[in-house]
Amino acid sequence: MTSLAEQPCYTLINVPMDAEPPSEMQLKQDLEKGDARTKIEALKKVIQLILNGEKMPSLLMIIIRFVMPMQDHTIKKLLLVFWEVVPKYTPEGKLLQEFILVCDAYRKDLQHPNEFIRGSTLRFLCKLKEPELLEPLMPAIRQCLEHRHSYVRRNAVLAIYTIFRNYEFLIPDAPELIHNFLEGEQDMSCKRNAFMMLIHADQERALNYLSSCIDQVTSFGDILQLVIVELIYKVCHANPGERARFIRCIYNLLNSSSPAVRYEAAGTLVTLSSAPTAIKAAATCYIELIVKESDNNVKLIVLDRLIALREVPAHEKVLQELVMDILRVLSSPDQEVRKKTLNLALDLVTSRNIEEMVLVLKKEVVKTNNVEHEDTGKYRQLLVRTLHQCSVKFPDVAGTIIPVLMEFLGDTNELAAADVLVFVREAVQRFNQLRPLVMSKLLDVFSTIKAMKIHRAALWILGEYCTTSDDIQSVMTLIRQSLGEIPIVDDEMKKAAGEVKEDEMQVGSGAVQRLVTADGTYATQSAFSTRTSAKKEEVPPLRKDMMEGDFFIGAALATTLTKLALKYINITQDKKRQNAFVAEAMLIMATIIHLGKSGLPAKPITDDDVDRIAVCLRVLAEKSELMGEIFNTACRGSLSLMLAAKIEEEKQMQELAERKVVKVHADDPISFVQLINRSDQGAGENMFELTLSQALGVNAKKDSDPLGSSKLNKVSQLTGFSDPVYAEAYVNVNQYDIVLDVLIVNQTADCLQNLTLELATLGDLKLVEKPQPLTLAPHDYCNIKANVKVTSTENGIIFGNIVYDVTGATSDRNVVVLNDIHIDIMDYIVPASCTDTEFRQMWAEFEWENKVTVNTNILDLKEYLEHVMSCTNMKCLTPEKVDDSDFNPHLLIRSQALSGDCGFMAANMYARSIFGEDVLANLSIEKPLHLGKDASVQGHVRIRAKSQGMALSMGDKINLSQKKAAKIMAG
Repeated sequence: MTSLAEQPCYTLINVPMDAEPPSEMQLKQDLEKGDARTKIEALKKVIQLILNGEKMPSLLMIIIRFVMPMQDHTIKKLLLVFWEVVPKYTPEGKLLQEFILVCDAYRKDLQHPNEFIRGSTLRFLCKLKEPELLEPLMPAIRQCLEHRHSYVRRNAVLAIYTIFRNYEFLIPDAPELIHNFLEGEQDMSCKRNAFMMLIHADQERALNYLSSCIDQVTSFGDILQLVIVELIYKVCHANPGERARFIRCIYNLLNSSSPAVRYEAAGTLVTLSSAPTAIKAAATCYIELIVKESDNNVKLIVLDRLIALREVPAHEKVLQELVMDILRVLSSPDQEVRKKTLNLALDLVTSRNIEEMVLVLKKEVVKTNNVEHEDTGKYRQLLVRTLHQCSVKFPDVAGTIIPVLMEFLGDTNELAAADVLVFVREAVQRFNQLRPLVMSKLLDVFSTIKAMKIHRAALWILGEYCTTSDDIQSVMTLIRQSLGEIPIVDDEMKKAAGEVKEDEMQVGSGAVQRLVTADGTYATQSAFSTRTSAKKEEVPPLRKDMMEGDFFIGAALATTLTKLALKYINITQDKKRQNAFVAEAMLIMATIIHLGKSGLPAKPITDDDVDRIAVCLRVLAEKSELMGEIFNTACRGSLSLMLAAKIEEEKQMQELAERKVVKVHADDPISFVQLINRSDQGAGENMFELTLSQALGVNAKKDSDPLGSSKLNKVSQLTGFSDPVYAEAYVNVNQYDIVLDVLIVNQTADCLQNLTLELATLGDLKLVEKPQPLTLAPHDYCNIKANVKVTSTENGIIFGNIVYDVTGATSDRNVVVLNDIHIDIMDYIVPASCTDTEFRQMWAEFEWENKVTVNTNILDLKEYLEHVMSCTNMKCLTPEKVDDSDFNPHLLIRSQALSGDCGFMAANMYARSIFGEDVLANLSIEKPLHLGKDASVQGHVRIRAKSQGMALSMGDKINLSQKKAAKIMAG
């Protein structure tokens, strides 16, 4: 038996669940003697009963006699559905005699003066599969090609095409007929249908027609132009010699008024020609589409096409000339579009256009100053990072970039300021010639810095790279200004004691007058106004941080002062000035400790910060050469090591990306398209067929396990083998949709009526439509499809039951409860990467945490990490030094953070869902050596996510898959 899933479905009909099944006698009476409204309702009920498996042969003649002659349009529409679903053959396989009358009625409808009735009848004929019924109608169908209304003509073309494809003997001259029709037709929708038929029925005639009107293609409608693009692609794909004949037409279609035509024409042009002019024309067309289209999804899709173009080495040089055009896409407000655009521009930029690109980016940076939007800060951060990478790739432009970016150190957006400071730190270390410029600019903007983290890093840079006496004195002045009056405690006590006096301020105003008093002496009179100062005095930034209890900035300040003092001693020969500078530095450190212990700040100073400041005081007191070398040389050495490691990592990643893979070896077998699996088909496959198969989910990725790539691996048993109704479901996950293909088998000797699959969902799943009730014969089976919409990444559950009536039984409805179907969260999780700063920020922001205790039979720490990564689709952000032979794409290459074996491991992992949800994990595990070599890994995994469901689902996944399955040994 052919499953219901394989039969083409043309019409969806809603059947009310609570409706009582009508009797056949009542239906006969309504169809025979009722008015138009009654007949419509009766006809609907008949269609529903036939769809449920009832035959009702006695009603056929009643409908022909009493319903068919009516001219009501609703009845005519319902009759089209009725003739589609009604059984048309006798048990012996012969066509029912009554259909001769039906055929005559449809011949009359094909000649009806109303164009809607003609057109809808022609559409119905496309669904008929009985040549005996179609044969008498052929002359009337041909006549419809000459009808005055385009609706009739275009449906006539479709009817002729369908009949020719299925039963060529009924209309053997169809291609010639349609070719002649096409030459005289003016309506674009009719021309499109006719041209589409010729493409599939007689491609040579389609090409001849296209050749005859190739100069007029640009004036055609977009629906016809799209079909022409498809034809040209197919012809040139099958016969490359035809390219020269049609490539000019594709070039012309790049200027079409329809964005869809331009997009398809650009894609076709790239596949047909690799000439630089063709690539440039296609890329320019893509850029115009991105800039002009308002839909973000369209922008992202076309941007992906541009990025795919860049991946071909021959095309990269052409795209390099279009960098400035690509940067026009930055006018889009969407963050993802901007990010992809900046990455693409950065990959394509060369020394010839880097200066122009930097100018554009600087303008974009300035624009973000005046716009306050939730994404402005993130966009500014993106621009800063891009400019940073530009200066690393092309050091010559760093001098023009730094002054602009330094303005952002005082930005309220701490992330952008932090990125600027990372860039400045790298620039000042790597480019010696830029140090004077950087230091002078940093000294200028230091007083505008607001964030404590930025202060801390800026102090480190100033302490490390200020080398002249004047610069060191300038830094000391800035520090004094940032702290206010010292000692800080005394100053704060005075302010607290004299608060009222400061707040009530006498402000003199007006002109002073000299007056003569009664005794003849002179007196002066002034006008005074008394006002209360509502605004408190501005607290210096460093003092404000420490008053809030953050003394880490105090420890960083002590380190900077120590470095400056030691350098000042080496530069200045005057002992008096040396001692004065060192004394001032020591006074500042001492006053910080005093403030921390005084109880005035919100939190007292920590012991670590006290120890750090005390060490700095001791270093300045003793002034040993060893300490001078550590403070002034070793710190900078650590930075250079870190930068060198970072450069090495980027170099390795670039080499891996550029490593050429041999796609076709000399001894590879020749692949024949007709014989190979769809998932093996490469670039040589037809682009249109490939995209169609991808949309249908046909060419899924092959798995190393043959069972894993088969449908059998995804089948869930829903009922038991001894249940009266057996059911199992194949779960097909296709991004945002889940399709359940449920096989239902009637294991009884009874006919089951109104058998309904009732489903419900738990989690962020939504059932799109209820499966329709049906009738199952004894020991019969059928397939029912159900669509479920997914809206977020959570473990969803689909549950339900099957209810049915037994023919002739008087008992209540029977129910079979189904086993639950659990939807795997891993179908929506993909590995992703982020910087350490972003990871820490997300870790602090995400409010849902799930702590999973490690309970596994795995003995090795690294093996457990890799097992968790493979089970959860997460990427390890903690770097490990690996050889190329052992390269794991889930691991980032950097310094040796995971190398070696110490019995303990801590690692960070990160992934994103296809819905844009982030999930973080921190793995903290150990190998208890005191329990022996065979002891399992212990520890815990902490998971953080923005939503509770995501954190719980990922925790459940790790819990379920912690233990590694033992390998089955062959006996």
